[in-house]
Amino acid sequence: MADEKRTTPQFRPMPDRGPRPGGPMFARPAEKAKDFKGTLRRLITYLKPYFVPIVIVLAITITATVLTIIAPKILGKATTEIFRGIMAKMLRLPNAGINFSYVARILIQVSILYIISALLNYIQQYVMAGVSQKIVMKMRKDISEKLSRLPLKFYDSKTHGEILSRVINDVDLISNTLQQSLVQFVSGIISIVGVLIMMLTISPLLTGVTALTLPLSIAATAFIAKYSQRYFIRQQKRLGEISGHTEETYGGHVVVKAYLREKDSIEKFEDINKQLYDASYKAQFLSGMIMPLMRFIGNLGYVIVSVVGGILVTKRAITIGDVQAFIQYSQQFTQPIVQISNIANLIQSTIAAAERVFEVLDEPEERPEKPEAVKLERVKGEINFEKVYFSYVPEKPLIEDLNIEVKSGQRIAIVGPTGAGKTTLVNLLMRFYEIQNGSIKLDGIDIRDIHKNNLRKSFGMVLQDTWLFNGTIRENIAYGKENATEDEIIKAAKMAQAHHFIMALPDGYETMINEEATNISYGEKQLITIARAFLSDPDILILDEATSNVDTLTEIYIQKAMDDLMKGRTSFIIAHRLSTIRNADLILVMNEGKIIEKGTHKELLEKNGFYAQLYKSQFLGALVDA
Repeated sequence: MADEKRTTPQFRPMPDRGPRPGGPMFARPAEKAKDFKGTLRRLITYLKPYFVPIVIVLAITITATVLTIIAPKILGKATTEIFRGIMAKMLRLPNAGINFSYVARILIQVSILYIISALLNYIQQYVMAGVSQKIVMKMRKDISEKLSRLPLKFYDSKTHGEILSRVINDVDLISNTLQQSLVQFVSGIISIVGVLIMMLTISPLLTGVTALTLPLSIAATAFIAKYSQRYFIRQQKRLGEISGHTEETYGGHVVVKAYLREKDSIEKFEDINKQLYDASYKAQFLSGMIMPLMRFIGNLGYVIVSVVGGILVTKRAITIGDVQAFIQYSQQFTQPIVQISNIANLIQSTIAAAERVFEVLDEPEERPEKPEAVKLERVKGEINFEKVYFSYVPEKPLIEDLNIEVKSGQRIAIVGPTGAGKTTLVNLLMRFYEIQNGSIKLDGIDIRDIHKNNLRKSFGMVLQDTWLFNGTIRENIAYGKENATEDEIIKAAKMAQAHHFIMALPDGYETMINEEATNISYGEKQLITIARAFLSDPDILILDEATSNVDTLTEIYIQKAMDDLMKGRTSFIIAHRLSTIRNADLILVMNEGKIIEKGTHKELLEKNGFYAQLYKSQFLGALVDA
């Protein structure tokens, strides 16, 4: 509605919920949930129906990981055999040579282990992808159904970007975590435990040497992460600023050009862009240092293991194959630690995302229907406001002790300055907001006793802010009536004076309206919404500055068509241009939530009050313009 809006919904750059390439995830600040345990328990309720598949996936993951862990130990036997054979030949020992059949058997065994492991990983990925998508589908369904049950107050208090971020970004993050990170987390833990056991079975001494490099890795990572986080935070802030500036500039490019502000806009963009570059460069550089540093420390560990292992081999404490296997295990040991660090951070962000999703699901819904709620077939249109009290904010009453009596078929015009309560009156009538005191009756029945959907079905609306969806003109007009026929659509378009311009388009009624509806003019969009209202054939009509965006000649035709549409119907006309409501049966003049004057156009002019002053100011303004 065009009048008093609590907030102006604007698209905002969506917050970054997930990882971006360019460095380890744990180098970034993790979002933290306010109630981690409670949110986790609630998220688990979505997993319960898939308990069996998840257990199977975890069992498969554990098996695949164990097979991968066993393989190097077995492969080490082949290395030992090859080394033994070579050394025997060099020393010219009897029966010297390599037992290639033994080596071949080992290689076949290892190959089978790796093939089975790969096949198990494929199965678990396939199963987990299905489970995670079903969970997310259920979550999206719950959110969609919830959004349809939320009152207008929710949408007035949230930006479009914020709602979209929760429905899309946060749910996507949950989906990715369920599909990949959960399995990787379990795999990482099994890898650490399994590899540690295998390393200890080979050599406790080498295991101790390897463990010496672990604190060094953790300390180096923590040190770099501490400094990189501040730059990642700064980077995210600058990304939001540059997205907002870009959207604002290109959304209002006509105004920017009209006031010759291109230079200012470019300078501001360059300033933010430079700050973003500075923060991103430092963040990426620091986070990018982690993996090379980890590799350096890892390689340092390999050198130490190789030297100590070589000494142990010369003393025949272990075999050369065991040293080779141990080197592989030491590499496998550090990798899952980094992986778990990444995932632990991601899980924190995921729980925070789930918490935001659950906040939407916990929003108070519209007042539930009474079991005995009435469903009306046809509505006469007799409406009574009796001592109505309403406020958006408890300490600031907007409408107090409002009394209006509207007879069936009357045309009621509502006028007054911005913020007077005109649109609020209509919102209350359609139960987009619930009154705090008093009653509103339709045909003698309190609207709170009428089924909400049935009540709203009785109304047809044409708003100043047009709303068209991405589709054909035919589909947009047909939105006003289910199963509308071709003849009905064309008749409605003709009555709304839209048929002529539609037929002038290359594809006529099949013309596609793009997402922003920029391929037709604002006035043409308004005509299509008016045609939609004609098609719906409502019992009660609400017109909110419905002709404000069309030219004067078109307005005359539309006004005539609307006169025909309003015949026999109760109609509410919210108007700023007072010249459009001269023929109204009753004009309600509102100011600060109260009806300060009411009467016909002639009666109100004779009173020479608030309405007369408004009318004269517009009339005199028109004369001055002329």
